[in-house]
Amino acid sequence: MASDRLLKLLGPRGVAVCDGAMGTMLYARGVFVNRSFDELNLSDPDLVRSIHSEYIDAGADLIETNTFSANRFKLAAHGVEGLVHQINSEAARLAREAAEGRGVLVAGSVGPLGVRIEPWGPTALDEARAAFREQIRALVDAGVDLLMLETFYHLPELEQAALAAREVCDLPVVAQLTVTDEGSSPEGVEPPDFARTMSKWDVDAVGINCGTGPAATLEAIESIRDELDLPLSALPNAGQPRNVHGRNMYLTSPDYMAS
Repeated sequence: MASDRLLKLLGPRGVAVCDGAMGTMLYARGVFVNRSFDELNLSDPDLVRSIHSEYIDAGADLIETNTFSANRFKLAAHGVEGLVHQINSEAARLAREAAEGRGVLVAGSVGPLGVRIEPWGPTALDEARAAFREQIRALVDAGVDLLMLETFYHLPELEQAALAAREVCDLPVVAQLTVTDEGSSPEGVEPPDFARTMSKWDVDAVGINCGTGPAATLEAIESIRDELDLPLSALPNAGQPRNVHGRNMYLTSPDYMAS
């Protein structure tokens, strides 16, 4: 079974605690949002490596490379689309250095392309798959342990990423879709339905990430738990901000997340 690849990688523990967001940590360090966070793998590797190390010190069993937007479409917005291989390779190297000797897995992070693909836009499916393939090849060649396809909004785009991963390698692949606070995908597909679709792509785990907070993520995961014979992933964010006495505040605390 495909999931055996992931279970073998996880070993006796069977469960991995993942790191948190990279982008918000970089922003908190003073990196402004108008630059490429992924390019920092080349221009400020010590900063990226230090964030990986902090997550490991906090107890992460698995860290993700700083490559969420490291595909040629998103990098083109910053004029560095010709550096796809270098940015992804260096990201994997930095994560591996931070994880060395710590018993921590390194996942190659792959996010959406940032363009509208058919049938919603002009980017062809094979063009989208080629872009995913280019990024994934660089991550795999640089030695990641598995691939995390994350924060996808549309199943057809996620499918192209999953197909590209299988064309490149036989590493474990975790496929994740975003859900809204109402518990469905942005397209209105219920979790059991999109999870069954995702399970047909030779992926090793399916799950929910970003988009909503711990409670809605847990509810979505529980709704698919009995539908599939695959490992599940749940990577919530802090949810949506609430207006409290005229101030927008996130109500999710570390204690609430841990509970």
